[in-house]
Formats: sequence, structure tokens, C-alpha cells
Amino acid sequence: MADLERFYLGLPITLQHLVCSLEGWRIQRTRYSREFYRVLDEFESRSFWPADRIREYRDRRLREFVRHAAVTVPFYRDRFRRAGLDPDRIRTLEDLTALPVLTKAEVQDQSERIRSEAVAAKGLTIAHTSGTTGAGLRFAVTPDAVREQWAVWWRYRRWHGIEPDTWCGYFAGRSVVPVDQARPPFWRYNVPGRQIMFSGYHMSPANLDAYIGELRRRRPPWLHGYPSLLALLAGYIVAEGIDLGYTVRWITLGAENVLPQQVAVIERAFGVRPRQHYGMAEGVANISECERGSLHVDEDFAAVEFIPVEGGSGARVVGCNLSNAATPLLRYDVGDIVTVGGSCGCGRPGRVVEQIDGRSEDYVILSNGARLGRMDHIFKDMTRIREAQIYQAEPGRITFRVVPAPGYGPADESALLAEARKRVGDGAEIEIQYVEAVERSRTGKLRFVVSDIPGARVGGEPPLPGR
Repeated sequence: MADLERFYLGLPITLQHLVCSLEGWRIQRTRYSREFYRVLDEFESRSFWPADRIREYRDRRLREFVRHAAVTVPFYRDRFRRAGLDPDRIRTLEDLTALPVLTKAEVQDQSERIRSEAVAAKGLTIAHTSGTTGAGLRFAVTPDAVREQWAVWWRYRRWHGIEPDTWCGYFAGRSVVPVDQARPPFWRYNVPGRQIMFSGYHMSPANLDAYIGELRRRRPPWLHGYPSLLALLAGYIVAEGIDLGYTVRWITLGAENVLPQQVAVIERAFGVRPRQHYGMAEGVANISECERGSLHVDEDFAAVEFIPVEGGSGARVVGCNLSNAATPLLRYDVGDIVTVGGSCGCGRPGRVVEQIDGRSEDYVILSNGARLGRMDHIFKDMTRIREAQIYQAEPGRITFRVVPAPGYGPADESALLAEARKRVGDGAEIEIQYVEAVERSRTGKLRFVVSDIPGARVGGEPPLPGR
């Protein structure tokens, strides 16, 4: 994979556009098959089911999934036996408390034993995630699980009128542009997927006019991406009094905690309120914002518990992925915190979450002034890192605080430095500090990026007050 990425980044820009489009064509062909649209129709048919009916549906799926895990997964056979628990006793979401919570460290350490013996390897894909703790995780995913996850995401998008053929300006963490590229274009095209893929690693004050120019030329009606990146662009538009020159109809946000300040500056800059979605590669929870601004748990997708935080406010997100038979995760602790409560009159049945307080991060600032938002991609394949945190005391100097897992060695350190250098180029000095534990917040949350640089806090001071 690293060799393919290196090959891609060495191609001329025209060929990079072509490669992005070829990959987009492959994704469109495999992800959005006729079977996908059948699953999407099923999800949409449940959008306004009564609450008791959706709970019955969720619990029925849960019973079947727990039985599958207890019978076909070595890890769960042992777990049920040690607990002296008959899996048939798990009838509802509330019954899950008989099982211990599953941690990410356990999934890392027991990855082979959490694989189902009843699911053949053929046709499976391998998902990569690092989440908010910076710990790498790899696990097998079935085609059914992929279809369901994209179906629940597209159901949410269609609530707001976005269709799969809508052109999108995509602002996220993919390395589609070489990090040392100094001149535009800082974007690549995925024509079959209707995406303008903007680099999240080149958004310095000197470059943002080029981003705005591309939006004016292509006029994508939908912008999607990390809130930290879209808020960065929005702050520049507001501070400079820029007229974008066309109407953006939709803005959707994901992968990071969405702060009120970010929503305000994005809405002010683009004239449309952004909508957020909460999900993760593990598929153990999904929360979607409706047209009234309420955050609804997608009860038909996963079995989600909210466990109160001891000595603090909010609740931990713990869930079961009901569709991925290859890697069942029962009572998996996502590591995120939410505030539960409220109600909504839209008619959708899911429980309502008032606020997601799960992925609050800082910008990383390079020596040239570029600000990088979500950087967890660095750790996606770092399975021998238990936890990690990025710390900055001054622009252009980055410290990685790393809690190594058993087996971590020089090759892992070299891989970490190489991945980091792909993202920051020569714009920063990099140091690795090995620690026994990474400090948590008072709610028990690990902040992935911590900065003591004034103005670097996401959602704090205006991202870019001027040139």
C-alpha cells in the first residue's frame, strides 16, 4: 500500500486526476451496486417507524448477532463461559450489561480470536481505524456490513435532499496532493464519484484563495468534510469579506466533534447551516442529524448503550455492530462522550443526543503557517501503538506522545516517522516521546491533538483573522 501511494504521488498531476477517477469508478461499481440500493430502500422504509417497533427490530437483530458471536467466535465463547452466561439470556439492549465492556486494547490484542470461524475470508475487506486515541486497529468487514454502513449514511444525506450523483467539494485527510507541492492545484478530481477532493494539508493563508477560486469555478452545491477544515476556510471567507459567487446548498460534517463556534462561522460564511453525522469504521454506533437539527440514534443499524461517566457529565458510547458477522464487537467502548436527552418532533424514532463531545482536537501548525486538522490517518496501520497524542508548543515543532504496545520496535518508529513526514513534509521538526500513559480530561477523554500555541484551538479564536 505504501509503495502504491508513493507511486501515485510521483505521477504528473494529470495522471493523479486519472488515478483518482479510476479509483472512484471502482468504488462506485462495487459499493453502490443494485444490492446497495435494495438495502438503502429498506433503511428508508424504517425512517418513521414507531419507537416501540424500531426497538423490537433492533433487539431481534441483537439476539441473532449475540448468538452468532457466542457460537462462532473463540473470544466470545470464552467470554460467555467465564461469565457463566447463556447467550440466549441476551434478549434486549438492557440485557447486555451481563457482559463486560470490550476495550479497543482487547480488540488489538485478540484480533485473530475475535474473527468468526463461520465467515470465509473470501470477499472480506480490511478496515483501518485509529479514532480519537491514536491506536491503530485493523479488522475484517463483510460486504453486507459495508452496504449497511453506506446505506445508513446515505439515508441521512437524503433526509436533506442530497442524492448520490450530487457534486461534492470534499475536505478531509486523504493524501491526494504531494505534501511538498507548493502551487495549486491543491485538489484532485474523482469524476465518477462526483468529488473535488481538496487537500487538508495545504490550507495555509497563502493558499486559501486558490481553494476559493476552485469552488467558484466548479460551483459544487455540496461541501463535506472535517469541521476543522471547513471552519478554517469559512473563517477566512468571513475575515476577508469574500463573496463566494454562488450558493452552497448543503454542508455535511463528520469524523470530528462539531463545536458551536464552527457551526456559526460555517453558516455565516456559506449561508447554510451545516449538518453533522457521527459514525465510525467499527460500525457500533451511528447518529444522524435531522432537518430540525436533532441528533438521532440510528437504532436499526447498531445496538447503542450510553453509560454515565463516573464523577462527570455525559455518557460513554458503547455499542454492538449488528451487521459485521466477520468481526462481531459486543459492548465495544468507542471512547467518545455524549450528552443524552431532548426530544424531536420530526417523527423519527431514534433516541435523541443533545451533544457529541467526542472528538475535540487542536490544529497542528506548520512553520509556514499551514494549519492541519484531523491527523489520525498517521496511525491507521500502527497496530503496535496502544495510544498516541500529538503535542505542540510552537509552530513547526511536533511531539508525538506514544504508549507502545507489546512488540513495538524500531521498524514501528520508522513507519510512524515516515507517515508523519508524508503529512507535514519539511514544514515541521518531529520528536517522539514514549510515555506510560497519555493524560485524560476530567471526563476521561483523550484529546488526540493538544496545542499550547495561541489561536491553535479548534473553535477558539477565529482560525484566520486576516493575512
